[in-house]
Amino acid sequence: MPDNTKQKIYDLEERTAKFGEEIVRFCNKIPRGPITDPLITQLVKAGTSVGANYCEADDAESKQDFRHKIGICKKESRESKHFLRIIATNNPELRGDAKVLWTEAKELNLILNSIYRKVS
Repeated sequence: MPDNTKQKIYDLEERTAKFGEEIVRFCNKIPRGPITDPLITQLVKAGTSVGANYCEADDAESKQDFRHKIGICKKESRESKHFLRIIATNNPELRGDAKVLWTEAKELNLILNSIYRKVS
């Protein structure tokens, strides 16, 4: 793997942005309706919020501010997992795509939890 590609994998700002982009692409595949529309809205908000709050954490004004923003990131990644599960359960044709995104949300959550615990 070229160094540039390897570097991008460990670039959390890039990784959280890609996650948000993939969430939006996924949501565009979900059939629209009175039940799915609120789920789509919630998933887009949670999935894109991970990266937005990570950027805010990166520009935090204090250690406490950084920890707070990372805490929001980890909550939003966990919330993304929840909505992906609900959507996949009710749209079997999307289960494969949802599983990939769920796994990424889980990995991001584990990384963010680790960062959160290390910042006192």
